[in-house]
Amino acid sequence: MSETNNSTRRNFVKTATAATAVAGFPHIGRAEIGSSNTIKVGLIGCGGRGTGAATQALKSDDKVKLWAMADAFPEKIEGPLKTLGAAFGNERVEVDKSRQFTGLDAFEKLAASDVDVVLMATPPGYRPSMLRKCIEAGKHVFAEKPMAIDMAGIHHLMETAKIADEKKLAIQHGYCWRYSPANRVGFAKALGGELGRITSFVGTYLGGTVRALSPDAKQPEGMGDVEWQLRNWINFEWLSGGPLLEQCIHAVDKMAWAMGDVAPIAAFGNGGRGQRRDAGNVYDNYSITYEYPGNVFCQIQQRQYSNSFNENVSRIICEGGTVVGPWKVSTKDAKGKTNWKYRAEKGVEQNMYQTCHNEFFANLRAGKIVNSCEFMANSTAVGILGREAAHTGQRITWDDLWATSEDQAPDNPPMNGKMPIPAPPIPGTDSLAKA
Repeated sequence: MSETNNSTRRNFVKTATAATAVAGFPHIGRAEIGSSNTIKVGLIGCGGRGTGAATQALKSDDKVKLWAMADAFPEKIEGPLKTLGAAFGNERVEVDKSRQFTGLDAFEKLAASDVDVVLMATPPGYRPSMLRKCIEAGKHVFAEKPMAIDMAGIHHLMETAKIADEKKLAIQHGYCWRYSPANRVGFAKALGGELGRITSFVGTYLGGTVRALSPDAKQPEGMGDVEWQLRNWINFEWLSGGPLLEQCIHAVDKMAWAMGDVAPIAAFGNGGRGQRRDAGNVYDNYSITYEYPGNVFCQIQQRQYSNSFNENVSRIICEGGTVVGPWKVSTKDAKGKTNWKYRAEKGVEQNMYQTCHNEFFANLRAGKIVNSCEFMANSTAVGILGREAAHTGQRITWDDLWATSEDQAPDNPPMNGKMPIPAPPIPGTDSLAKA
């Protein structure tokens, strides 16, 4: 790896905020830039999060128009298209049948269309290749988290980041809590030293099961392996990355934020399948300790159990108190007494998902190109570090992780193709795939 890439990996705070101002919105064309121009948006991945992203894009700018939609399955387009059309009208949601793309190559067809911006909310295993295709086609992109499920995908993203820079294309990340006004204020208090030195971070994402296959679920007769796994993607690591990446990456990213986006030194921890007995291969619980410079140790706990205690809380622990979030952001003193609570400022959008798209499209209108690709890759890699530490049962360093080349993505499998399901990892026997 080059010294430049090594520097980026060690401290990626600059990548998260860097912006390049250019005279125009490149894909639309400089002559067409202005407050009155229509921005054509294409949606790849038409599930709940994709439909939400399209809703927020349409709300962010009166001249945004949903122009094309893509999904592996035709029926996934029908419902969201009807819902969005009813909410915004045919003038704003103008997705002609010729721009409704389906199949495993649907994203390629959408990228080749005349959209200006792509909203990408597909299963994470496909995101690196889909993002590359969209950037090569000259599209600005909003991409949901996480951005990859293995280190091969991360390396691919680093290359895509350079291409986007060369083409002056924006890539907006989907780490939604970074757009939360309450958490921006709370984290600023901690990072600004208001409570003294940050000594640790504890993040929990303890919840119920998420679309888990039932133990007796069987693949329908006549349905290919790839199709069945795609329809149940959250249960398979090559598609979802497992719950530490797919869901708990929010807690991981908040930890990275609290640590000033400095790369961790190493991680170690545990995980397993406490309740799951299904045909998938993802864990349902993780407990990871991350080591950071300055003798700082952070803890991430994730769990998807039914009939169990639930909590989704971030705690930035400082010498003089704790910042608690992310829902009702406050600070507590050393004795646990609340001494500050966030109060919403009048006129400030409080919906973090909406803020994300408001800022994205406002930046594009202003000719301000923000490329978050390297930031997304690094934050996703922090999650992969913790997952691999649990899967292998080893203490894994950040540099060891970046020297690996694990690639779980198959080479263009057909919908009816064979896709054997690997057994869930067994700590102490599994190891990192070396480059």
